[in-house]
Amino acid sequence: MAGLREQSSFPWLMRLGRTKHPSCYGMKPSEGHGVQARCSAVDREEGPDLSVTVNGLKLPNPFLIASGPPGTNYTVMKRAFDEGWGGVIAKTVSLDSEKVVNVTPRYAKLKAWAPAGTKSEVIGWENIELISDRPFETMLAELQQLKKEYPDRILVASIMEEYHRASWEEIIERVEATGVDALEINLGCAHGKMGAVMGQDCVLLEEVCGWINAKASVPIWAKMTPNVTDITQPARTALLAGCEGIAAINTIMGVMGINLDTLRPEPCVEGYSIPGGYSSKAIRPIALAKVMSIAQMMKAEFPGSDFSLSGIGGVETGNDAAEFILLGANTVQVCTGVMLHGYGHVKSLCKDLQAFMSKHGFTSIEDFRGASLDYFTTHADLVKRQKEAVEKKQKLRKGLASDKDWTGEGLTKETEGMVSN
Repeated sequence: MAGLREQSSFPWLMRLGRTKHPSCYGMKPSEGHGVQARCSAVDREEGPDLSVTVNGLKLPNPFLIASGPPGTNYTVMKRAFDEGWGGVIAKTVSLDSEKVVNVTPRYAKLKAWAPAGTKSEVIGWENIELISDRPFETMLAELQQLKKEYPDRILVASIMEEYHRASWEEIIERVEATGVDALEINLGCAHGKMGAVMGQDCVLLEEVCGWINAKASVPIWAKMTPNVTDITQPARTALLAGCEGIAAINTIMGVMGINLDTLRPEPCVEGYSIPGGYSSKAIRPIALAKVMSIAQMMKAEFPGSDFSLSGIGGVETGNDAAEFILLGANTVQVCTGVMLHGYGHVKSLCKDLQAFMSKHGFTSIEDFRGASLDYFTTHADLVKRQKEAVEKKQKLRKGLASDKDWTGEGLTKETEGMVSN
């Protein structure tokens, strides 16, 4: 990591005198932050090993609660730990919660067609929800209480601030004091005036990530917005500016639909609405493509680094998670899936993932992480491969093409060549 920073295009970072969490530099968690690399009994399952180590932090399984309603307060985060989630990323906080005013209704569902009398499957979900509206001091106290009660569990704080260095430095200092294991920087919120505004502007992103990493002493994960042309550009910028990991993707900007009876958009608040963040299983193909692009970039440009990648987007089964891991993700985050299926769903996720691993003979997550990346290529290469395959099949075709190809001397061999085994 240090070597990569020295070679980066931001050499000024090396002069900041920043000291990060020991895990960022390969030390054991127990040597620095006091995070013990052990799992409680609720997390241990028979079968392939699901544990992962990310930026020096040991998780019993790769499933994390993504920042959002499932991590909005002490009660729900405690429930997540008790049910066996690998880690929890709390709902995004800022210094001044008084600026955050939510409305209701703030969710809308997209359902698949279903025959009359049957239940429709939810395939898309939109929210116009803002970051945490709870007092900052209250959230700090609850994060601290959680770390006190679950010292061996991974708790990540999600933070967001405006374009103001002193505010970023203050929120980092105060949140780190609670004992959280890492920070996720919300650079991808699909609505509001912070979030994606920074994540879409690489010049702004470079500067803000520089401030953040100069101050932080724990691992930093930059959460990417998908609402860009090339997601590798902001991801690369965040890594070069000192972040230890990338989380992708945040929600996609969308309009859920129009009520054809009222002619009003959904979700509808007093007759009006705004574009919001689209999530759930319908976005998974898009999320997979974005994660694939980031993973390829990291593999090509930062070989051998300890940078991490957390996949997000429509995960509802262990097989969904396996796809993200096959594309290079270290961990997988779930938000809408928890809202639809509950905290206990993690047991099903773990069981499904272990079944996939057993099927292929994998004993650990690292056995197959990134295994599918090498099978992506260019269209020109696909054309070449297909042409070569056709030519090979033609050469191997049994028998003569036509009667004119028979020869007197080779008659016996030519006959045998057309006999079915």
